[in-house]
Amino acid sequence: MNTATTFQPVAGRTSPPAWRIIAAASIGNALEWFDLVVYGFFAVTIARLFFPSDNESMSLLLTLGTFGVSFFMRPLGAVVLGVYADRVGRRATLTLSIMLMMLGTLLIAIMPTYATIGIWAPIGIVAARMIQGFSAGGEFGSATAFLAEHTPNRRGFFASWQVASQGLTTLLAAGFGAGLNEWLTPDQMESWGWRIPFLFGLLIGPVAYYIRTRINETPEFLASERTETPLADTFTTHRLRLVLAIGTVVLGTVSTYLVLYMPTFAVKQLGIPPAAAFAATLVTGVVQFICAPMVGHWSDRHGRTGVMVTAAVLFLVLIYPLFALLAASPTFGTMIVVQIIIGILLSGYFGALPALLTDLFPTQSRTTGMSLSYNIAVTIFGGFAPFIIVWLIAVSGNKLAPSFYLIFAALISLASLFAVRKRLGLR
Repeated sequence: MNTATTFQPVAGRTSPPAWRIIAAASIGNALEWFDLVVYGFFAVTIARLFFPSDNESMSLLLTLGTFGVSFFMRPLGAVVLGVYADRVGRRATLTLSIMLMMLGTLLIAIMPTYATIGIWAPIGIVAARMIQGFSAGGEFGSATAFLAEHTPNRRGFFASWQVASQGLTTLLAAGFGAGLNEWLTPDQMESWGWRIPFLFGLLIGPVAYYIRTRINETPEFLASERTETPLADTFTTHRLRLVLAIGTVVLGTVSTYLVLYMPTFAVKQLGIPPAAAFAATLVTGVVQFICAPMVGHWSDRHGRTGVMVTAAVLFLVLIYPLFALLAASPTFGTMIVVQIIIGILLSGYFGALPALLTDLFPTQSRTTGMSLSYNIAVTIFGGFAPFIIVWLIAVSGNKLAPSFYLIFAALISLASLFAVRKRLGLR
Protein backbone atom coordinates (compact mmCIF):
# COMPACT_ATOMS: atom_id res chain seq x y z
CA MET A 1 0.00 0.00 0.00
CA ASN A 2 1.31 3.42 -0.93
CA THR A 3 1.46 5.91 1.94
CA ALA A 4 1.72 8.97 -0.30
CA THR A 5 -0.91 11.52 0.69
CA THR A 6 -3.39 12.54 -1.96
CA PHE A 7 -4.19 16.23 -2.24
CA GLN A 8 -6.29 18.77 -4.04
CA PRO A 9 -4.70 21.80 -5.73
CA VAL A 10 -4.69 24.94 -3.63
CA ALA A 11 -7.16 27.47 -4.97
CA GLY A 12 -5.66 30.49 -6.62
CA ARG A 13 -2.21 28.97 -7.06
CA THR A 14 -0.71 28.21 -10.42
CA SER A 15 1.94 25.58 -10.93
CA PRO A 16 5.36 26.93 -11.92
CA PRO A 17 6.87 25.77 -15.23
CA ALA A 18 8.49 22.34 -15.11
CA TRP A 19 11.92 23.76 -15.91
CA ARG A 20 11.77 26.08 -12.91
CA ILE A 21 10.88 23.23 -10.54
CA ILE A 22 13.75 21.13 -11.87
CA ALA A 23 16.22 24.02 -11.87
CA ALA A 24 15.36 25.10 -8.33
CA ALA A 25 16.10 21.68 -6.87
CA SER A 26 18.77 20.50 -9.30
CA ILE A 27 21.09 23.50 -9.48
CA GLY A 28 21.45 23.59 -5.72
CA ASN A 29 21.83 19.83 -5.50
CA ALA A 30 24.45 19.92 -8.26
CA LEU A 31 26.39 22.59 -6.35
CA GLU A 32 26.17 20.67 -3.08
CA TRP A 33 27.48 17.52 -4.69
CA PHE A 34 30.01 19.35 -6.85
CA ASP A 35 31.76 20.64 -3.75
CA LEU A 36 31.71 17.20 -2.11
CA VAL A 37 32.90 15.36 -5.21
CA VAL A 38 35.68 17.82 -5.99
CA TYR A 39 37.14 17.15 -2.55
CA GLY A 40 37.25 13.45 -3.35
CA PHE A 41 38.67 13.98 -6.83
CA PHE A 42 41.51 16.16 -5.50
CA ALA A 43 42.19 13.92 -2.50
CA VAL A 44 45.78 13.21 -3.51
CA THR A 45 46.68 16.93 -3.74
CA ILE A 46 44.78 17.84 -0.57
CA ALA A 47 46.55 14.99 1.25
CA ARG A 48 49.97 16.48 0.53
CA LEU A 49 48.95 20.04 1.42
CA PHE A 50 46.85 19.56 4.55
CA PHE A 51 47.72 16.08 5.88
CA PRO A 52 51.47 15.69 5.21
CA SER A 53 53.07 12.42 6.24
CA ASP A 54 56.24 10.48 5.49
CA ASN A 55 53.98 7.63 4.41
CA GLU A 56 52.09 8.61 1.25
CA SER A 57 49.39 5.96 1.77
CA MET A 58 48.82 7.17 5.35
CA SER A 59 48.49 10.74 4.12
CA LEU A 60 45.85 9.68 1.59
CA LEU A 61 44.03 7.60 4.21
CA LEU A 62 43.88 10.64 6.51
CA THR A 63 42.39 12.74 3.72
CA LEU A 64 39.82 10.11 2.79
CA GLY A 65 39.08 9.62 6.48
CA THR A 66 38.34 13.34 6.73
CA PHE A 67 36.09 12.93 3.69
CA GLY A 68 34.22 10.27 5.69
CA VAL A 69 34.23 12.14 9.01
CA SER A 70 32.08 14.89 7.55
CA PHE A 71 29.43 12.26 6.89
CA PHE A 72 28.90 11.90 10.62
CA MET A 73 27.27 15.34 10.38
CA ARG A 74 24.82 14.19 7.74
CA PRO A 75 22.39 12.35 10.08
CA LEU A 76 22.36 15.42 12.30
CA GLY A 77 21.63 17.61 9.28
CA ALA A 78 18.97 15.11 8.19
CA VAL A 79 17.23 15.38 11.57
CA VAL A 80 17.44 19.15 11.97
CA LEU A 81 16.77 20.16 8.37
CA GLY A 82 14.38 17.27 7.68
CA VAL A 83 12.16 18.16 10.64
CA TYR A 84 12.39 21.84 9.65
CA ALA A 85 11.22 20.97 6.11
CA ASP A 86 8.26 18.94 7.39
CA ARG A 87 7.18 21.65 9.83
CA VAL A 88 8.01 24.85 7.93
CA GLY A 89 8.36 23.88 4.28
CA ARG A 90 10.60 22.48 1.57
CA ARG A 91 11.50 25.84 0.04
CA ALA A 92 12.80 27.38 3.28
CA THR A 93 15.00 24.35 3.89
CA LEU A 94 16.43 24.39 0.37
CA THR A 95 17.40 28.04 0.82
CA LEU A 96 19.06 27.40 4.17
CA SER A 97 21.01 24.37 2.94
CA ILE A 98 22.52 26.24 -0.01
CA MET A 99 23.74 29.03 2.29
CA LEU A 100 25.46 26.52 4.58
CA MET A 101 27.11 24.74 1.67
CA MET A 102 28.47 28.05 0.34
CA LEU A 103 30.01 28.77 3.75
CA GLY A 104 31.78 25.39 3.87
CA THR A 105 33.02 25.79 0.30
CA LEU A 106 34.37 29.27 1.02
CA LEU A 107 36.38 27.97 3.98
CA ILE A 108 38.01 25.24 1.86
CA ALA A 109 38.72 27.62 -1.02
CA ILE A 110 40.63 30.12 1.14
CA MET A 111 42.14 27.79 3.79
CA PRO A 112 45.95 28.21 4.18
CA THR A 113 47.93 24.97 3.96
CA TYR A 114 49.71 23.03 6.71
CA ALA A 115 53.03 24.62 5.69
CA THR A 116 51.55 28.05 6.46
CA ILE A 117 49.47 27.63 9.65
CA GLY A 118 50.35 24.14 10.85
CA ILE A 119 47.75 22.04 12.66
CA TRP A 120 45.04 24.68 12.15
CA ALA A 121 44.98 23.81 8.44
CA PRO A 122 43.61 20.25 8.81
CA ILE A 123 41.35 21.43 11.66
CA GLY A 124 39.92 24.10 9.37
CA ILE A 125 39.38 21.60 6.55
CA VAL A 126 37.58 19.23 8.91
CA ALA A 127 35.35 22.07 10.18
CA ALA A 128 34.48 23.11 6.62
CA ARG A 129 33.70 19.52 5.64
CA MET A 130 31.44 19.14 8.68
CA ILE A 131 29.45 22.24 7.67
CA GLN A 132 29.12 20.79 4.17
CA GLY A 133 28.05 17.43 5.60
CA PHE A 134 25.36 19.05 7.76
CA SER A 135 24.05 20.95 4.75
CA ALA A 136 24.05 17.89 2.48
CA GLY A 137 22.18 15.97 5.20
CA GLY A 138 19.07 18.04 4.59
CA GLU A 139 19.51 18.64 0.88
CA PHE A 140 18.53 15.26 -0.57
CA GLY A 141 15.25 14.83 1.31
CA SER A 142 14.14 18.43 0.83
CA ALA A 143 15.01 18.61 -2.86
CA THR A 144 13.52 15.19 -3.61
CA ALA A 145 10.28 16.01 -1.79
CA PHE A 146 10.14 19.35 -3.60
CA LEU A 147 10.51 17.70 -7.02
CA ALA A 148 8.13 14.81 -6.31
CA GLU A 149 5.37 16.81 -4.61
CA HIS A 150 5.01 19.30 -7.43
CA THR A 151 4.14 16.47 -9.85
CA PRO A 152 2.72 13.43 -8.00
CA ASN A 153 1.70 11.68 -11.24
CA ARG A 154 5.27 11.92 -12.56
CA ARG A 155 7.27 11.44 -9.37
CA GLY A 156 9.78 9.14 -11.03
CA PHE A 157 10.76 11.51 -13.82
CA PHE A 158 10.94 14.67 -11.74
CA ALA A 159 12.63 13.08 -8.71
CA SER A 160 15.21 11.44 -11.00
CA TRP A 161 16.66 14.89 -11.68
CA GLN A 162 18.27 14.54 -8.25
CA VAL A 163 20.37 11.78 -9.79
CA ALA A 164 20.81 13.56 -13.11
CA SER A 165 22.12 16.62 -11.28
CA GLN A 166 24.66 14.41 -9.52
CA GLY A 167 25.69 13.20 -12.98
CA LEU A 168 26.16 16.84 -13.95
CA THR A 169 28.25 17.20 -10.80
CA THR A 170 30.48 14.29 -11.84
CA LEU A 171 30.75 15.79 -15.31
CA LEU A 172 31.78 19.22 -14.03
CA ALA A 173 34.15 17.93 -11.35
CA ALA A 174 35.82 15.44 -13.67
CA GLY A 175 36.08 18.16 -16.32
CA PHE A 176 37.93 20.38 -13.86
CA GLY A 177 40.14 17.46 -12.86
CA ALA A 178 41.03 16.57 -16.44
CA GLY A 179 41.56 20.17 -17.53
CA LEU A 180 43.63 21.29 -14.56
CA ASN A 181 45.85 18.20 -14.65
CA GLU A 182 46.37 18.69 -18.38
CA TRP A 183 47.03 22.44 -18.40
CA LEU A 184 48.83 23.03 -15.11
CA THR A 185 52.14 21.75 -13.85
CA PRO A 186 52.20 19.73 -10.61
CA ASP A 187 53.66 22.76 -8.81
CA GLN A 188 50.88 25.00 -10.10
CA MET A 189 48.26 22.45 -9.07
CA GLU A 190 49.58 22.34 -5.51
CA SER A 191 50.12 26.08 -5.31
CA TRP A 192 46.70 27.33 -6.48
CA GLY A 193 45.14 25.13 -9.17
CA TRP A 194 43.23 22.83 -6.78
CA ARG A 195 41.35 25.85 -5.38
CA ILE A 196 39.78 26.78 -8.74
CA PRO A 197 36.87 24.26 -8.63
CA PHE A 198 35.90 25.43 -5.14
CA LEU A 199 35.95 29.05 -6.27
CA PHE A 200 33.80 28.05 -9.24
CA GLY A 201 31.32 26.49 -6.80
CA LEU A 202 31.07 29.81 -4.99
CA LEU A 203 30.08 31.50 -8.27
CA ILE A 204 27.16 29.07 -8.75
CA GLY A 205 25.92 29.50 -5.19
CA PRO A 206 24.26 32.93 -5.57
CA VAL A 207 22.44 31.74 -8.71
CA ALA A 208 21.04 28.73 -6.84
CA TYR A 209 20.06 30.95 -3.90
CA TYR A 210 18.27 33.42 -6.21
CA ILE A 211 16.24 30.69 -7.92
CA ARG A 212 15.30 28.97 -4.67
CA THR A 213 14.00 32.15 -3.05
CA ARG A 214 11.63 32.73 -6.00
CA ILE A 215 9.74 29.45 -6.14
CA ASN A 216 6.44 28.41 -4.57
CA GLU A 217 6.04 25.81 -1.87
CA THR A 218 4.79 22.43 -3.10
CA PRO A 219 0.98 22.08 -3.38
CA GLU A 220 1.08 18.66 -1.72
CA PHE A 221 2.81 20.06 1.37
CA LEU A 222 0.45 23.04 1.59
CA ALA A 223 -2.62 20.78 1.32
CA SER A 224 -1.46 18.20 3.87
CA GLU A 225 -2.06 18.16 7.60
CA ARG A 226 1.04 19.05 9.62
CA THR A 227 2.54 17.04 12.45
CA GLU A 228 4.55 18.54 15.27
CA THR A 229 6.48 15.28 15.72
CA PRO A 230 7.78 14.13 12.31
CA LEU A 231 10.90 12.60 13.88
CA ALA A 232 8.98 10.62 16.50
CA ASP A 233 6.48 9.50 13.84
CA THR A 234 9.29 8.22 11.65
CA PHE A 235 10.83 6.11 14.42
CA THR A 236 7.51 4.73 15.68
CA THR A 237 4.82 4.51 13.03
CA HIS A 238 7.18 4.18 10.05
CA ARG A 239 10.09 2.25 11.57
CA LEU A 240 9.90 -0.65 9.08
CA ARG A 241 9.79 1.75 6.16
CA LEU A 242 12.84 3.58 7.53
CA VAL A 243 14.85 0.36 7.81
CA LEU A 244 13.90 -0.81 4.31
CA ALA A 245 14.61 2.64 2.85
CA ILE A 246 18.11 2.54 4.36
CA GLY A 247 18.69 -0.85 2.76
CA THR A 248 17.59 0.31 -0.69
CA VAL A 249 19.93 3.31 -0.56
CA VAL A 250 23.06 1.22 0.16
CA LEU A 251 23.83 0.18 -3.43
CA GLY A 252 23.06 3.66 -4.75
CA THR A 253 25.46 5.39 -2.37
CA VAL A 254 28.29 2.83 -2.63
CA SER A 255 28.21 2.89 -6.44
CA THR A 256 28.12 6.71 -6.44
CA TYR A 257 31.17 7.02 -4.21
CA LEU A 258 32.95 4.29 -6.14
CA VAL A 259 32.66 6.53 -9.20
CA LEU A 260 34.02 9.40 -7.11
CA TYR A 261 37.02 7.30 -6.10
CA MET A 262 37.75 5.91 -9.58
CA PRO A 263 40.23 8.64 -10.65
CA THR A 264 42.27 8.10 -7.47
CA PHE A 265 42.09 4.31 -7.98
CA ALA A 266 43.16 4.62 -11.63
CA VAL A 267 46.13 6.85 -10.79
CA LYS A 268 47.37 5.07 -7.64
CA GLN A 269 46.66 1.43 -8.54
CA LEU A 270 46.75 1.28 -12.33
CA GLY A 271 49.21 4.03 -13.23
CA ILE A 272 46.81 5.81 -15.58
CA PRO A 273 47.71 9.51 -16.05
CA PRO A 274 45.51 11.84 -13.95
CA ALA A 275 44.08 13.75 -16.95
CA ALA A 276 43.04 10.49 -18.63
CA ALA A 277 41.54 9.11 -15.41
CA PHE A 278 39.40 12.21 -14.91
CA ALA A 279 38.39 12.29 -18.58
CA ALA A 280 37.18 8.68 -18.39
CA THR A 281 35.19 9.45 -15.25
CA LEU A 282 33.64 12.44 -17.01
CA VAL A 283 31.90 9.96 -19.31
CA THR A 284 30.08 8.46 -16.31
CA GLY A 285 28.63 11.87 -15.53
CA VAL A 286 27.35 12.24 -19.10
CA VAL A 287 25.73 8.80 -19.00
CA GLN A 288 24.12 9.49 -15.62
CA PHE A 289 22.81 12.89 -16.69
CA ILE A 290 21.17 11.44 -19.81
CA CYS A 291 19.95 8.08 -18.50
CA ALA A 292 18.60 8.93 -15.02
CA PRO A 293 15.53 10.89 -16.26
CA MET A 294 14.82 8.10 -18.76
CA VAL A 295 14.85 5.56 -15.94
CA GLY A 296 12.66 7.84 -13.81
CA HIS A 297 10.11 8.11 -16.63
CA TRP A 298 10.18 4.33 -17.11
CA SER A 299 9.53 3.82 -13.39
CA ASP A 300 6.43 6.03 -13.59
CA ARG A 301 4.98 3.69 -16.21
CA HIS A 302 6.23 0.28 -15.06
CA GLY A 303 7.07 0.59 -11.35
CA ARG A 304 10.22 1.39 -9.36
CA THR A 305 11.36 -1.92 -7.91
CA GLY A 306 11.48 -3.94 -11.14
CA VAL A 307 14.03 -1.72 -12.84
CA MET A 308 16.03 -1.37 -9.60
CA VAL A 309 16.19 -5.15 -9.04
CA THR A 310 17.41 -5.63 -12.61
CA ALA A 311 20.17 -3.05 -12.17
CA ALA A 312 21.20 -4.51 -8.80
CA VAL A 313 21.47 -8.03 -10.24
CA LEU A 314 23.58 -6.75 -13.13
CA PHE A 315 25.85 -4.95 -10.65
CA LEU A 316 26.19 -8.20 -8.73
CA VAL A 317 27.14 -10.19 -11.85
CA LEU A 318 29.25 -7.69 -13.80
CA ILE A 319 31.26 -5.62 -11.33
CA TYR A 320 34.00 -8.19 -10.64
CA PRO A 321 34.61 -8.94 -14.35
CA LEU A 322 34.71 -5.19 -15.06
CA PHE A 323 37.44 -4.60 -12.47
CA ALA A 324 39.30 -7.70 -13.68
CA LEU A 325 39.21 -6.30 -17.21
CA LEU A 326 40.47 -2.92 -16.01
CA ALA A 327 43.30 -4.47 -13.99
CA ALA A 328 44.35 -6.68 -16.91
CA SER A 329 44.24 -3.82 -19.40
CA PRO A 330 44.80 -0.52 -17.51
CA THR A 331 44.35 1.79 -20.47
CA PHE A 332 42.32 4.90 -21.13
CA GLY A 333 40.05 3.06 -23.58
CA THR A 334 39.32 0.22 -21.14
CA MET A 335 38.55 2.66 -18.35
CA ILE A 336 36.06 4.51 -20.56
CA VAL A 337 34.26 1.24 -21.36
CA VAL A 338 34.14 0.31 -17.67
CA GLN A 339 32.93 3.76 -16.65
CA ILE A 340 30.16 3.77 -19.28
CA ILE A 341 28.84 0.41 -18.06
CA ILE A 342 29.02 1.52 -14.41
CA GLY A 343 27.22 4.74 -15.37
CA ILE A 344 24.38 2.83 -17.04
CA LEU A 345 24.00 0.45 -14.09
CA LEU A 346 24.17 3.32 -11.60
CA SER A 347 21.48 5.23 -13.51
CA GLY A 348 19.31 2.12 -13.76
CA TYR A 349 19.31 1.72 -9.99
CA PHE A 350 19.65 5.24 -8.67
CA GLY A 351 17.34 6.86 -11.25
CA ALA A 352 14.25 5.25 -9.71
CA LEU A 353 15.41 5.39 -6.08
CA PRO A 354 14.31 8.96 -5.14
CA ALA A 355 10.72 8.27 -6.25
CA LEU A 356 10.67 4.97 -4.36
CA LEU A 357 11.79 6.74 -1.19
CA THR A 358 9.08 9.35 -1.75
CA ASP A 359 6.47 6.60 -2.06
CA LEU A 360 7.64 5.01 1.19
CA PHE A 361 6.80 7.96 3.47
CA PRO A 362 3.65 10.11 3.94
CA THR A 363 3.76 13.85 3.26
CA GLN A 364 3.67 14.84 6.95
CA SER A 365 7.02 13.18 7.73
CA ARG A 366 8.34 12.56 4.22
CA THR A 367 11.40 14.80 4.29
CA THR A 368 12.43 13.55 7.74
CA GLY A 369 12.04 9.91 6.66
CA MET A 370 13.86 10.33 3.37
CA SER A 371 16.64 12.46 4.84
CA LEU A 372 17.28 10.02 7.68
CA SER A 373 17.20 6.86 5.57
CA TYR A 374 19.36 8.36 2.84
CA ASN A 375 21.95 9.89 5.13
CA ILE A 376 22.23 6.97 7.54
CA ALA A 377 23.02 4.74 4.55
CA VAL A 378 25.40 7.31 3.07
CA THR A 379 27.19 7.78 6.39
CA ILE A 380 27.66 4.09 7.13
CA PHE A 381 28.21 2.70 3.63
CA GLY A 382 28.98 5.57 1.25
CA GLY A 383 30.99 8.24 3.02
CA PHE A 384 33.69 5.82 4.07
CA ALA A 385 33.59 3.85 0.79
CA PRO A 386 36.85 5.35 -0.55
CA PHE A 387 38.55 4.73 2.83
CA ILE A 388 37.23 1.14 2.97
CA ILE A 389 38.34 0.47 -0.61
CA VAL A 390 41.86 1.75 0.06
CA TRP A 391 41.98 -0.37 3.23
CA LEU A 392 40.73 -3.49 1.41
CA ILE A 393 43.36 -3.08 -1.29
CA ALA A 394 46.12 -2.55 1.30
CA VAL A 395 45.08 -5.56 3.40
CA SER A 396 44.39 -7.99 0.57
CA GLY A 397 46.95 -6.73 -1.94
CA ASN A 398 44.20 -7.28 -4.53
CA LYS A 399 43.42 -4.51 -7.01
CA LEU A 400 39.97 -6.03 -7.54
CA ALA A 401 38.96 -5.35 -3.92
CA PRO A 402 36.62 -2.43 -4.82
CA SER A 403 34.32 -4.92 -6.55
CA PHE A 404 33.92 -6.94 -3.34
CA TYR A 405 32.47 -3.96 -1.50
CA LEU A 406 30.02 -3.25 -4.31
CA ILE A 407 28.89 -6.89 -4.37
CA PHE A 408 28.23 -6.64 -0.63
CA ALA A 409 26.16 -3.47 -1.19
CA ALA A 410 24.17 -5.07 -4.02
CA LEU A 411 23.19 -8.01 -1.81
CA ILE A 412 21.89 -5.71 0.95
CA SER A 413 19.85 -3.60 -1.46
CA LEU A 414 18.41 -6.61 -3.28
CA ALA A 415 17.16 -8.06 0.00
CA SER A 416 15.61 -4.69 0.90
CA LEU A 417 13.87 -4.34 -2.47
CA PHE A 418 12.31 -7.79 -2.20
CA ALA A 419 11.10 -6.88 1.31
CA VAL A 420 9.61 -3.60 0.01
CA ARG A 421 7.63 -5.56 -2.57
CA LYS A 422 6.53 -8.34 -0.20
CA ARG A 423 5.93 -6.44 3.07
CA LEU A 424 4.74 -3.07 1.75
CA GLY A 425 3.30 -4.01 -1.64
CA LEU A 426 5.17 -1.26 -3.52
CA ARG A 427 6.11 -1.87 -7.14
